[in-house]
Amino acid sequence: MSEESQIAVPDQKARELQRAFDVFNQVSLELTQAYETLQAKVESLTAELAVANGELRRQYQEKEALSERLSLLLNALPAGVVVLDGDARVCEANPAAEAMFRESVVGGDWPQIACRRLQPTDAPDECLLDERRVSIAESPLDSSGGRLLLVHDITAAYELKARVERHQRLAAMGEMAASLAHQLRTPLATALLYSANLAQPEISEAARVRFAGKATEQLKRLERLIQDVLLFARGESIGRDVISLAGLVADAAQTMEPLCVEKSVRFRVTSSLTDSIITGSRKALGGALLNLLENALQACEGRNAPEREVWLDASVSGGQIRIGVRDTGAGIAPEAQARIFEPFFTTRGQGTGLGLAIALGVARAHGGTIEVDSRPDEGSEFVLWLPCGAAADMQAVNG
Repeated sequence: MSEESQIAVPDQKARELQRAFDVFNQVSLELTQAYETLQAKVESLTAELAVANGELRRQYQEKEALSERLSLLLNALPAGVVVLDGDARVCEANPAAEAMFRESVVGGDWPQIACRRLQPTDAPDECLLDERRVSIAESPLDSSGGRLLLVHDITAAYELKARVERHQRLAAMGEMAASLAHQLRTPLATALLYSANLAQPEISEAARVRFAGKATEQLKRLERLIQDVLLFARGESIGRDVISLAGLVADAAQTMEPLCVEKSVRFRVTSSLTDSIITGSRKALGGALLNLLENALQACEGRNAPEREVWLDASVSGGQIRIGVRDTGAGIAPEAQARIFEPFFTTRGQGTGLGLAIALGVARAHGGTIEVDSRPDEGSEFVLWLPCGAAADMQAVNG
């Protein structure tokens, strides 16, 4: 190897070493810059984390304060609050609820507690708890099936309502005593007149039978008047019958059909009710419905024969039972419509004015109402609204 070649080899190695050193310096510089960037990022994240921790701590403190406030409010609430989980077990209950049940209900099975301690009443969502009357409102809590029960002690309100209703009935009785005495005197005097004719020896057997029938008819009318007055005075007692509304409508139609045939009135029935039921008094509801039908029949008596029609229509509308009674009578004047449900108000000479008042009271006692739509010379429609499935609702309250 020549001398020049020997000198060139170390120079080449030196240059390679220099390049490697330069690359190392460049990589070291990049690593230093990356470390500084990472350190700055860590410091930024640390600051952000500190802010976030402070916000979370603040929110936690606010939630703790809110939870404490809600706990104080629940403890001070006079109404009972019972929280059920998805399995209908009591997971929470405030002191008012514990005081109402006079035992610790937390951890217990609500259906068993309700069956053991709550006695259903004649009103939906109301029960007897020992000697007190309570109403129970239910609301869903979450998708797991939890429920919130709000238990109100309505004993005082119920007793006050009963006293007010009784005083109103007695006041109405006092105000209309003179009118009622006149209405009772008329059939009584007529019955006495026919009875006196029965004692005449010279009348024929046919006349005697006719007078006896007339006297009996007036006495029955007098009996109906007295029954209406007594029913209005004491109020209707709603029972615990489980009533098929389809059967109720069918029974009313069966009763009315021969009466309409006798009066030459066309009677039509349409019903789409199948398994709808309600809990209450079958006798009271049937009487209220027949009262509406008989009023419709009487409204048609003054019309021409082709125009005499009464419709009975029953259906489910908006989650409620709708029973409509429509006639082709002369209608009700606007000024009379505002008073037709008032006790003793009547537009008929022989009426007591108690039929619609009693019917409305029966409807309200069953959680419903009665509405009227009437126009002069176009007939009238009375609609009896009742809650759908009231028996099922009370069963749901009991779990």
